[in-house]
Amino acid sequence: MGISDTVRSLFPCIKSHSTSDGDDSTHNVEFAGGNVSLITTKESWDQKLAEAKKEGKIVIANFSASWCGPCRMISPFYCELSEKYLSLMFLTVDVDELTEFSSSWDIKATPTFFFLKDGEQIDKLVGANKPELQKKITTVTDTHVACEPQPQ
Repeated sequence: MGISDTVRSLFPCIKSHSTSDGDDSTHNVEFAGGNVSLITTKESWDQKLAEAKKEGKIVIANFSASWCGPCRMISPFYCELSEKYLSLMFLTVDVDELTEFSSSWDIKATPTFFFLKDGEQIDKLVGANKPELQKKITTVTDTHVACEPQPQ
């Protein structure tokens, strides 16, 4: 199963297409209506974290696996949250695609959600607990996003 098939099976709200340069191994991923980004390399992770820091956004990083039943169960809800909380940056990392990188985060179970501010962990949730994920996002939004100065 290629990355686009893996991602499509995990997140049905994702549309992907190959680039037109003839390289079928390169995939661009678009998320219908959401602001979830698929992380396929350590470089893309670093780029998104730098972007979030520059924009003052909290990052929600979902470490998932395509074979994981609870990951599949919560993925539509995660996509919905990404559409509702546009002030946050939602990322998804497939632990099987980025095994070494995922290991560096000490993932013991999937899904595991990390909440990051300026690249530092401020909270964590292990498991597909929808009410707890909603609660943590609400808390993070109220605590960190509301405190940010609003542009005039």
